[in-house]
Amino acid sequence: MINSRIIARVFSQVLILEGILLLISGAVSWIYNEPAAKSFLFSALITLVTGILVFTPLRHQEKVYGTREGFIIYTFIWILFGAFGSLPYLFTSSAGNFTDAFFESISGFTTTGATIFRDIESLPRGILFWRSLTQWIGGITVIILALHVLPVVRSLNVQLPATEFSGIMPDKIHPRVIETAKRLIGVYVVLTITEAILLALGKMPVFDAVCHSFSTLSTGGFSTRDVGISAFPSSYIKTVFILFMFFAGINPALFYFAFRKNFTKIIRNSEFAAYLVMVILFPALIIFLLIREGGISFSSAFIDGLFNTVSVITTTGFYTVNFSEWGYLILLVIFFLMFTGGMAGSASGGIKVVRLLIAARTSRNESKRMIHPYAYLPVKIDQKRIPQNIIQNLLIFIIIYFITMCTGALLISFFDYDIITSFSTSASMMANIGPGLGTFAPFSTYADLPSTGKWILSGLMILGRIEILSVLILFTGSFYKR
Repeated sequence: MINSRIIARVFSQVLILEGILLLISGAVSWIYNEPAAKSFLFSALITLVTGILVFTPLRHQEKVYGTREGFIIYTFIWILFGAFGSLPYLFTSSAGNFTDAFFESISGFTTTGATIFRDIESLPRGILFWRSLTQWIGGITVIILALHVLPVVRSLNVQLPATEFSGIMPDKIHPRVIETAKRLIGVYVVLTITEAILLALGKMPVFDAVCHSFSTLSTGGFSTRDVGISAFPSSYIKTVFILFMFFAGINPALFYFAFRKNFTKIIRNSEFAAYLVMVILFPALIIFLLIREGGISFSSAFIDGLFNTVSVITTTGFYTVNFSEWGYLILLVIFFLMFTGGMAGSASGGIKVVRLLIAARTSRNESKRMIHPYAYLPVKIDQKRIPQNIIQNLLIFIIIYFITMCTGALLISFFDYDIITSFSTSASMMANIGPGLGTFAPFSTYADLPSTGKWILSGLMILGRIEILSVLILFTGSFYKR
């Protein structure tokens, strides 16, 4: 049986946390003497009161998550975040209706970065801070769920958790989960503060520096400016963004190992090696194509090619130019990169490097087996053999991922969008990137998309963030049986 008391307790804690965050954003509005401060206070009261009413005391033996509870919590926590996170958009009249408010809110918490706002700079400072804060909290939530909920879910052998957080759990940074979470969140906080300081040193206003650091480490992509990062033409600032977008795509456990000077674990990490190769190889390819096809100077091609390619790979979604206007060959490369994502355990979206690495090594072994049908060819990652059931589940996940993406593209095309717009938008939402190609390219918004389309994209954002399979499991009859 599903223990609803545990689920209610967790959801209550989530709402109380969200209420506190709304108060913090309200304080920002109060500091800037904005009327929005009252709207944030009202939103916080509704959220806090709801959280307190839902709060359920537990007996000692109930304080352990079961498999079913883990799946339900992992799936619906994002919807809960998004629903109550939409309140300040409604009460400040920043969003005209609940559809737009929920779209903006869920885009923040899932670290997608797609927006319905045309004039971002006219928004109250409290709303700008709230947008970035939702992304930062969304990134932290990924880490917390990895350590508190998903290890239990892993027992079903649905390799969402086992591949998603394979970099964190196997090495056991610390024997106690709570202490492990503190250490990883500490890494996340230190990197955020460091980036904010470096951006401020580059003469970016402190408010903008804080908001953009929130959006970078979470791989979210929300900006406080209408034209995104291109509002800051400094090469120094763009370099800081490139560096921290790269950091954001790395499993935070590796930073902890670096702080402890345990570089062996980093050097021997196959996924990190593959990620590093991608971040070097694909930007170099796009820089070469820009110079050859676009007639762009080397300096412009280098900084814009590197920045936007790293942004897509890590699913951050920042941009300095409209890369949708680049040549078709470059667009094909960018479309492919929309599926990759960063390392498992990071806040980035997409399929993730470790999954692609396992799939590639499986394909290689199967090709060899055609020549040597009786050969023993295990798939290994970091000298550890990957069980066959994990490989099967992983391949199923990838297949379902692409089926879902294609279905989303088909639904988007019903609103008379071209094939490039439809597929790139669906891929962007599934990978939690934000901008796509075509109609919804960089410097565009989703404001003109019909309400039904916004709900479809909101669903794709959630499916991408929770990795699809957990939703499918909720619809299986065996899930609710003893």
